[in-house]
Amino acid sequence: MLNRGRIVIESLTSDVLRGNALGDPTTRDLYVYLPPSYDADPTRRYPTVYVLTGFTGRGQMLLNAQPFSPNLAERMDLLISRGEAGEMILVMPDCFTRLGGSQYINSPATGNYADYLVREIVPFVDAKFRTLPEPQRRAIVGKSSGGYGALVHGMRHPDLFGVVASHSGDCYFEYCYLPDFVKAFRTIKGDPASFLERFWREEKHGKDDVPTLNIIAMSACYSPDSSAPLGYRLPFDLQTGEVIEEVWQRWLAHDPVRVVGEYAENLRRLKLLYFDAGTRDEFGLDVGASILAEKLRQQAIAFVHEEFDDGHFNISYRYNRSLTLISQAVGAEKLS
Repeated sequence: MLNRGRIVIESLTSDVLRGNALGDPTTRDLYVYLPPSYDADPTRRYPTVYVLTGFTGRGQMLLNAQPFSPNLAERMDLLISRGEAGEMILVMPDCFTRLGGSQYINSPATGNYADYLVREIVPFVDAKFRTLPEPQRRAIVGKSSGGYGALVHGMRHPDLFGVVASHSGDCYFEYCYLPDFVKAFRTIKGDPASFLERFWREEKHGKDDVPTLNIIAMSACYSPDSSAPLGYRLPFDLQTGEVIEEVWQRWLAHDPVRVVGEYAENLRRLKLLYFDAGTRDEFGLDVGASILAEKLRQQAIAFVHEEFDDGHFNISYRYNRSLTLISQAVGAEKLS
């Protein structure tokens, strides 16, 4: 018989998101998976894994019913029952914004989502649940934008997250973002405000609408500017489409491959740094991951880098690999 964990939904009101520029909600649901033995053994404490969704995602989506693959809770139950992973608490934050995402970083154009995660959610979880609150027992993992968030927080906060895993995380921005600039330029037609109004008004979207929204969201995250009409600068001229080098350089300053040296000492403190990408990734993130691996080698930073034969989408099965490695790294106990 399959031993199952249970889901707890907590309502968390944020101080750091109050007054955010997009007017997004400050009270959000936080989904938490408690492993099978949590209720039976009230003295036991557990490692914690923070799971970050990709662009346009929020924590609840990790628990959606899937026709051909298990959701995150079902996946964790299976790994535990098979003895492939130990018992861990999984935390699924909601960092969605009106622009589709926050990259899990602070920006005056979106909100202080890094602070929301590290200053509010982590302390709340440690106070509410029986966690093991040491960094070597706390992991962060994500896919796509969530993978980017995991990498960034591993670089900046090894005092909180001692174990990091990234699936197809955004890196080497020339490949993962630059090709969509033309799509965004053509779709915006010189007026990003009208595009956004139409995007939220109409349920049916064109094939380039989500890539365009992504470029707008990344602009709000990477190149905020209070003097701009919308509070951020797009990386290309709205009339000609020419790349604005000054703005583009601001984006590149957030690229994981470019800040390895800056955070080298922090990265050396990690117990595990794992990242992967499919060799047919539509955004070239397999190439970005290979470049990241070389930058890490140059700094003598330990890591595990893998590739697999697939693209960017429908790769939730890769969580089997990361959760197994995370379980080993955080010392999660197997179900007895």
